[in-house]
Amino acid sequence: MSDEQTDTGTGWPQPAGPARPGGPAGEPDPRPDAPDPDELSPLAPQGEPAEPESGDEPAVEPVDDGATVDLRAVSRSGEPAERSDGLADPVGSSDALADPVGESTPVVGGRSRLSAAGVMIVALLVLLGFTLVVQLKTTSKDPTLAATRQEDLVRILSDLDARESRLQQDIRALEDSQRQLQSGEQGRQAALDEATRRADELGILAGTLPAVGPGLTVQFDSGVKPITANRVLDAVQELRGAGAEAMQISGGDRATVRIIASTYFLDGDNGSLVVEGRRLTGPYTITVIGDPATMRTALNIPGGVVASVRGGGGNVTFGEREVAEVSALHVPIKLEHARPVS
Repeated sequence: MSDEQTDTGTGWPQPAGPARPGGPAGEPDPRPDAPDPDELSPLAPQGEPAEPESGDEPAVEPVDDGATVDLRAVSRSGEPAERSDGLADPVGSSDALADPVGESTPVVGGRSRLSAAGVMIVALLVLLGFTLVVQLKTTSKDPTLAATRQEDLVRILSDLDARESRLQQDIRALEDSQRQLQSGEQGRQAALDEATRRADELGILAGTLPAVGPGLTVQFDSGVKPITANRVLDAVQELRGAGAEAMQISGGDRATVRIIASTYFLDGDNGSLVVEGRRLTGPYTITVIGDPATMRTALNIPGGVVASVRGGGGNVTFGEREVAEVSALHVPIKLEHARPVS
């Protein structure tokens, strides 16, 4: 530092100027009203420090290191501000000017609530997935087909395909008949032929006309237990479901009864069977017209008619016929209540 500058005690040099009254530094000011330099000096003792009372912290005397600190320059980010002499000021630490704890508390609470909601959503999703899996496993199991052999399943599938083919042929035949009815000159003759064909079909279904065609004979022989009406009715229902078009049942005494939609079966005396009010004795033979392979498969399903009869000690015998004849007739039913819709 040059001789023309003096240290003011603030850390900043001050250019030299005219000397103040009082002479050189360290000599008293000769003015009568001048203050005592010892009172103006920050380093001069101001008397003996007071003893701290019990429980109070001792007072800390300020220490002037010759530098000034600008508190406004302290950064709120926690970095120490630079002093005028180039040194870091510890007053600007992050602990002194940190944000209050109350401002960050809602953030922590918000994270806690979000975490609880997330856990609840995950739990609900896991429960929903478990429910869907259990339902899928429950509905995917078929107790009827689970015990069926692979050969029987293949045969049933083949029979269903054949039946679908026949139904498609019937649809095409009906569409051809519709076109012929709308054709003009051939409309009258086509209508007459169609009416005749429908009358024959209804006569076979009602049992008023005989029928012939490929089919099957099913004979029931009793064992320890007699053949009950329920077993015969189950056989008739299975045959109808397999595509039977006409049926009749015969007893050991050659008595024959046509089976139609309204036919009923009752258990008679001494193991006999009552069909449409007529008593039949065993063994019983059902003659049916339809696809032999499909109807035979329907009766041989595990747990079905054949298994039930054999479980009671009886036996079931099949006989395929290229031409099966259903010759027994049923008396036409006179309707008392039903009327066609006009």
